[in-house]
Amino acid sequence: MTLDPTPVGDAALEIMATAGSAGETVGRVRTIADTIEAAGIPGVSDIVPAVDRVLVVYDPTAIGTLTDLQQRLRMLSTASSHAPRITTQHEIPVCYGGPYGPDLDSVCRLHGLDRDTLVRLHTAADYLVQAVGFTPGFAYLHGLPESLHTPRRATPRTRVAAGAVGIGGSQTGVYPFATPGGWNIIGHTSVRLFDLPRQPSALLRAGDTVRFHAIDATELESHGPESPDLQPRPPVVATAGIVVEDPGLHATIQDLGRPGQRASGVPLSGACDQDALRLANLLVGNPEMAAGIEFTLVGPRLRFERDAIIAVAGGDFTGMPRLRAVRINAGSRLALGQARSGCRGVLAIAGGIDLPAVLGSVSTYEPAGLGGLAGRRLAAGDRLPVGQRREGRMPDLADMTSVMSMAADPPRPCTLRIIPAPDAGDCGADLWQQSFRTSSRSDRMGVRLEVTAAVSPAAGDHGRSLSRPVLPGTVQLPPDGQPIVLLADAQTMGGYPVIGHVITADLRLAAQLRPGHPVRWQRCTLDEAHAAVRAAAAARATLRQAVGPGAGASVS
Repeated sequence: MTLDPTPVGDAALEIMATAGSAGETVGRVRTIADTIEAAGIPGVSDIVPAVDRVLVVYDPTAIGTLTDLQQRLRMLSTASSHAPRITTQHEIPVCYGGPYGPDLDSVCRLHGLDRDTLVRLHTAADYLVQAVGFTPGFAYLHGLPESLHTPRRATPRTRVAAGAVGIGGSQTGVYPFATPGGWNIIGHTSVRLFDLPRQPSALLRAGDTVRFHAIDATELESHGPESPDLQPRPPVVATAGIVVEDPGLHATIQDLGRPGQRASGVPLSGACDQDALRLANLLVGNPEMAAGIEFTLVGPRLRFERDAIIAVAGGDFTGMPRLRAVRINAGSRLALGQARSGCRGVLAIAGGIDLPAVLGSVSTYEPAGLGGLAGRRLAAGDRLPVGQRREGRMPDLADMTSVMSMAADPPRPCTLRIIPAPDAGDCGADLWQQSFRTSSRSDRMGVRLEVTAAVSPAAGDHGRSLSRPVLPGTVQLPPDGQPIVLLADAQTMGGYPVIGHVITADLRLAAQLRPGHPVRWQRCTLDEAHAAVRAAAAARATLRQAVGPGAGASVS
């Protein structure tokens, strides 16, 4: 059997692993993913098992040649076909009905069942974990009896409790977090589907099996009806740092994200414009991955309790020039103001924002409450601890045209280079000729593009309804025909048709698009995309060499 790794955008390869039955397919996916992970291939940052495929995410600047990587993955995937299937069986106790299952009676009426019969049917099935994704720890469970297939609620709830057990269409599952949701809630469990101290944090993995069993309310409440906080509250900052007087719009703590966690459903997160964070950190002498403050359209107002060296990159904000290291004296206030151009700014401070890492990163991921300050955006009164800075100097960026080009504002219209998805068919074919405008509904999960003549995705869907791995840069086409370019907080799995992928080098442009910005698409080849990534890496290396260790600390 030959398993050919196929490019997905310019930073991932996909290995299809379809077999005879759902169980055989998932078993093959699991063994392929485990075999590749055990190989520890340099430059591979994530391995994502999905329903019928494995996605391997890589750094184009760290893998040698793509052909070599494909060949090694092909050999590992083929060899894994002979590996024993590894699975774990899980028993999950559920309290059905009452306040913990508000939709149980309506599901019973729909199917003409009494409560006992519904519970018996739901607990008699053996469920197969086909994939984990969408939110951290959320498992796609296969095996719901057909007599229990139930349409999703017409109006989703704004909040479904963590631990809620629901039915949506032909699937059943457990909500790991308190989130909005449209499934029919029939019960509740105290089992934590995602728990940071546990390794891996997600309880369920692709290929595992699940069986539910009924318990009463007394037993459920003895274990606590809700999962506790995922992470401890941030410690009170005893040393001098930064005080947030006004957070501006959507200010969060971000670094370069948490690669290696997608198999548990944890997105990359990190700064939406990673080039901006890297450049700002280099200007103040930090490692490129140091945590800073990201903000959108309106910057925060800050008070500094100690002397500091700071730099802003990304959008052009009225309160401080971009790409220039500036000395701030203790007691000073800084209002970063509004964005004159661009959408997102990043502020780096020498020493970095010194908060505990969660799953290897300080980055804030709000939907699951991970990282940053208790997983939330900044608020007035927050105090941010700052690490120790190093002494050094700052070069003149005026002559570094390659670096400056990496920080340029998106032109009007902005052209995004896109690698078409090989299996998109006619899906969105007319969109390549369209002009778009960015929607005000855009956020850290994705840039929504508005087009006058929306295109139905049905033509290119080929009847496929299986969720598949997605990445920052993936271009999805939902039923309304208005494309979405996924950004840093994008879910790890998605069910919408995929048109293509914005190349890695242009993700910073996508992150800087303001509402109403005109956009066009341009087809791009994989070779062109990799050349752009290497050029950006070379420009950063030039700056890194010019800056030297600890740069920025003597700049005023």
